[in-house]
Amino acid sequence: MAEDEDIFLRAQQRSYKGLTEDKEKEWKGPFYFIQAADPQLGLMKAWSVGDCDGGGDEWSEEVWLTKQAVQAINKLQPQPRFMALCGDLVHAMPGSPFREEQERDLKEVLRETDPNIPLIFVSGNHDLSNTPTPETVEQYCHCWGDDYFSYWVGGVLFLVLNSQFFFDASRCPQLKQAHESWLEQQLQSAAQSSARHVLILQHIPLYLRTPDEEDDYFNLQRDKRESLIHRFRQAEDNRSIRVRGLPVGHGAHWLRLNWHASIFFLRTHLRTPFPPSRTFVQKSTQWRQISEISEKG
Repeated sequence: MAEDEDIFLRAQQRSYKGLTEDKEKEWKGPFYFIQAADPQLGLMKAWSVGDCDGGGDEWSEEVWLTKQAVQAINKLQPQPRFMALCGDLVHAMPGSPFREEQERDLKEVLRETDPNIPLIFVSGNHDLSNTPTPETVEQYCHCWGDDYFSYWVGGVLFLVLNSQFFFDASRCPQLKQAHESWLEQQLQSAAQSSARHVLILQHIPLYLRTPDEEDDYFNLQRDKRESLIHRFRQAEDNRSIRVRGLPVGHGAHWLRLNWHASIFFLRTHLRTPFPPSRTFVQKSTQWRQISEISEKG
């Protein structure tokens, strides 16, 4: 069982077991990976009964959809280098009914993923709560590994961020500060590294359409996003690297390309009551295409 659970706990001490700079700093050519988000077991029932806070007492359809996604991913040749799940792994908030059952059933499905495809977990608001606390963060880390960390694949540096700290860290200010310090250190280190690209993974997108749009539930507050964009641009100016934001979570259904300065955001969002695993199953070639990494990006 310990070895079985290890696939969910490879992100430890702010790095990822097996995907380190020592092993993966060399560029060996283009590769691709899978990005998914919001499997959110329990959402469909909660949405259907109009009780998004506590109505998710059934999740068989989400389990079925996630199984279809895993089966499709396992058939891809050549294999993707990894699969990233960008938050809202289950619908039940920390401390809510059905939380443990939903996590158990999601893990049971994900264990069917080909063992040669590492699983990268990104925390979302349903994983940590809209206003996280040290306790909810600890619970998440116990179940899914670190809430923020870095890893390397094929000469590319990936930074997994905890976007809830940007959204509302009023109940865990010390954790937010540690996250800020870590991110700054990572961006500075990237400028001195051999990374061809730096790619950002997080749950809440910086913006939906334009960087100067109004605040919304589905984006980060304007002052937060402007600060992050400025920091990413600074990192690019320090060295000829590209800091890129990947498809995120907080829901995902249709795709949109955004360009701001030299930062490229390929993002997705959801306003329909089904998880993105259905989108993946129906449009697996599209999901594969958007996640390809080449030498020039």
